[in-house]
Amino acid sequence: MILFDLTGGEAHPTYPKFEIENGSRQYDFLRSAVEAAIAVQRPFLSQTVLKALNYHAIACLHTSAGLYRPCEVSVGDYKPPPMYQLPDLMDDFVNQVNRHWVEQDPLVLVAFVLWKLNFIHPFNNGNGRTARAACLFVLCVKLGGWLPGSPILPQLIRNNRDEYVGIMKRVDASALSGNLDLTELHVFLGKLLDEQIKSAEPTSEN
Repeated sequence: MILFDLTGGEAHPTYPKFEIENGSRQYDFLRSAVEAAIAVQRPFLSQTVLKALNYHAIACLHTSAGLYRPCEVSVGDYKPPPMYQLPDLMDDFVNQVNRHWVEQDPLVLVAFVLWKLNFIHPFNNGNGRTARAACLFVLCVKLGGWLPGSPILPQLIRNNRDEYVGIMKRVDASALSGNLDLTELHVFLGKLLDEQIKSAEPTSEN
């Protein structure tokens, strides 16, 4: 069952309902993956985790859930790398994240994960949902535990979509010019993370 094919698109009311439920299942898996990585002392990012996050995001919505895309795609005016480059690009991406895991500032590392996954656009669909979940996975595992507060970072990013999209376009432009600048994205994520954590703090009563 692939709802996108059966309903002819995303407009049918069954599609967004299933998409929301997939989101809940993805976040449950995300938390379990964070806890497992910490419990077995494997603090690193893997392609297995990324593929699983994508699978939970788009299972039964689109084809190739949890698999690298088998076709070429366009994202607005941007043309992501061709599919034949994906295995090497994803190897390099994961290796780069893990090489800098220990010494890199957590939010700088997370900003890179969020931007680079969207830039490579490795999946047929759900790349944004996968990248947002992956950045929280990296942040929580690097910091040693699931971070308190709600909404969580991926939801807060989506709630601030217009600002986020504008920032990502400017980061893309900096990368394409040969001078990658993640500063604005770093600041944006820091603001949202602060919002998540503060939401868990007890409120004072008069």
